Amino acid sequence: MRRVDRQMDEAFALDVMDRCEFAVLSMVGEEGTPYSVPLSIAREDKHLYFHCALQGKKSDILRHNPAVCVVCVSGVKPAPMEFSTEYESAIATGRAVEVTREEEKIHALRLICQRYAAENMAAFDGAIARSLARTGIWRVEMEQITGKRKKYGADGKELKFGRRE
Repeated sequence: MRRVDRQMDEAFALDVMDRCEFAVLSMVGEEGTPYSVPLSIAREDKHLYFHCALQGKKSDILRHNPAVCVVCVSGVKPAPMEFSTEYESAIATGRAVEVTREEEKIHALRLICQRYAAENMAAFDGAIARSLARTGIWRVEMEQITGKRKKYGADGKELKFGRRE
């Protein structure tokens, strides 16, 4: 990381993943063409889960090349007096694995729904019964995780968090 003064530890990065509104998954297709999509994610330990259709471009690419990069951003706040932006970010690289075991699929969907639809969990079992057979689940096994933060103090000076080089 070039700006080591903004580098945060892995625990910070995992927390950003847990708080971000969405994540962006980046992949490389067969022809070497980049492809990125926004996702609703849920994290458990060093695994990120997301759902999708059973068929489609994303699944086709992942079956051919499971190497991925996931980007999460939270705490975005313009800092107009500095001509900049405050943010917290996390980037994870790893491998995407298609989840096929029904128990793990339900577990992953429960994690995602608890994150994005906690107020409606009473309807979860019925929704699963109707849609599990046509829902794809992928697990990203994170191999490298980095975190970064840019923040300004009340005096307008950038706060430093990591090493200084």
